[in-house]
Amino acid sequence: MRDATLGIILVFKFLPYIMYRSHNCGELRVADVNKEITLSGWVQKSRDKGFMIWVDLRDRYGITQLIFDEVRTSTEVMKLAKSLSREYVIQVKGTVIERESKNANLATGEIEVLVTELTILNEAQLPPFTIEDETDGGEDIRMKYRYLDIRRNPVKNSLLFRHKVTQSVRNYLSNLDFCEIETPYLIKSTPEGARDFVVPSRMNPGQFYALPQSPQTFKQLLMVGGMDKYFQIVKCFRDEDLRADRQPEFTQIDCEMSFIEQEDILNVFEGLTRHLLKSIHNIDIDAFPRMTFDEAMRKYGNDKPDIRFGMEFGELNAVAQHKEFAVFNNAELVVGIAAPGAATYTRKEIDGLIDWVKRPQVGALGMVYVKCETDGSFKSSVDKFYDQEDLKKWAEATGAKAGDLILVLSGPANKTRAQLSALRMELGNRMGLRKPDEFAPLWVVDFPLLEWDEDSSRFHAMHHPFTSPKKEDMHLLDTDPGKVRANAYDLVLNGNEIGGGSIRIHDKETQALMFKHLGFTAEQAQEQFGFLMNAFQYGAPPHGGLAFGLDRLTAILGGQETIRDFIAFPKNNSGRDVMIDAPAQIDQAQLEELSLALNIKA
Repeated sequence: MRDATLGIILVFKFLPYIMYRSHNCGELRVADVNKEITLSGWVQKSRDKGFMIWVDLRDRYGITQLIFDEVRTSTEVMKLAKSLSREYVIQVKGTVIERESKNANLATGEIEVLVTELTILNEAQLPPFTIEDETDGGEDIRMKYRYLDIRRNPVKNSLLFRHKVTQSVRNYLSNLDFCEIETPYLIKSTPEGARDFVVPSRMNPGQFYALPQSPQTFKQLLMVGGMDKYFQIVKCFRDEDLRADRQPEFTQIDCEMSFIEQEDILNVFEGLTRHLLKSIHNIDIDAFPRMTFDEAMRKYGNDKPDIRFGMEFGELNAVAQHKEFAVFNNAELVVGIAAPGAATYTRKEIDGLIDWVKRPQVGALGMVYVKCETDGSFKSSVDKFYDQEDLKKWAEATGAKAGDLILVLSGPANKTRAQLSALRMELGNRMGLRKPDEFAPLWVVDFPLLEWDEDSSRFHAMHHPFTSPKKEDMHLLDTDPGKVRANAYDLVLNGNEIGGGSIRIHDKETQALMFKHLGFTAEQAQEQFGFLMNAFQYGAPPHGGLAFGLDRLTAILGGQETIRDFIAFPKNNSGRDVMIDAPAQIDQAQLEELSLALNIKA
């Protein structure tokens, strides 16, 4: 071939095409019998009977049984087959035949492949744990060898499920004219609540980038720029203590819209949730109930209640205080729940619940119980202080019926609600009321705009500084800021917050007022957020948005409470990647290049 520019002849040498596989290990069926095929994959296991060898060959798609026998397989191939061990990577060529002993538990269980050619593509050491659905490997060792853990069906299927959710989200939003736009990862550190991960700048000594906790200000700037429907599936970073459903780096489905009100956003993302449940589980959801923050706290003790089951709180101050029981008389709040059908609990089982609430993680000092007997009588741990008529009022307040068990906590209001909420969720788990194949969405709305922080003795934004106050509460900002409600909303699914957002402030004056109530001086606000406030001077539209936590959403849709198996390479509870041993030290030359000196405190 002649290149006209250089005036030289280019000669291409075409090498023979190597086909590693004609089919995958999950697709062959009886209809393929007598076909000559090529497969590649990993050796799941091998069974050598001397004159005959069976090998289970595995890839992402499934398992196919291979057969080698002395009659139909060459001596050379038989010898090579005897050397196979777990996780060897091999290629085989052969003929599809019908199995004499079929395996109904395997998609390819009606056939096997009579191997004529065998190539070992790569040998493998014996893995540190078995590559099986039920493995003998503990979590730590599986995290260290995560690339091996991904070969197991539970992890592999979780990652494929995440892909399905992600594609479904993209399709839904794109069909509604949302534009997927990327925003920077190297940004300015701003006080948004959690600690930032910071990145030193070599070209600007002594200065640092921050990794974004969210693309919050950038998506607002996109609205100023006229991109009225934005979304992005984006990595976010927060340097905070970890738990089962939290990672230092996590993924958001980040969305923003212009010229909308709260109702518009709720409708769009109800639609997305319905779309996901229908496309993934073929489940139709009719109702998305709405509940104010105050109602959620009063009825369930937290702002993300699981409404798949009842056990609503019943406040008992009016019917339990002013007796001779000092514990209740001295409490700010006396509150209980009715566990359905639990009056049959033995004293040992009830003592176990008392020990559970007294754990440091919950922190209750004790618990009172009342058994609602089937004959209409009551038996309690405080019969010395309360008669049957008193306990009947407790049953009425908690909605308890005959056969139920009333459990009562008391103490400071907020602390006690949190403790009873934890007990309610624990009972839901123990009693099988939190079914993973049931889905109960809920909007929680009208959050407080601000919350008081005792340590700093000032108000902090409950969501973030850009959340708009309710117009009807604006007059309270100067006189009673703690009572101002936010134009904010959370989407809760099965007791987990899967998404949250707000209508944003879109004018400079209101934003400056918000910064003032958060304790920023005008100079500090300009230094931290001047770029956003300046943008508002050039015609910012009314706008708002919402972000879903993709990791958590995927786990819940997949019937799990923890997110780790839905992330390819997660960190452990100390924020470490034990597979690559990160974070790690860097050498002195790098530190000097970045103009950094370490001052590590013991």
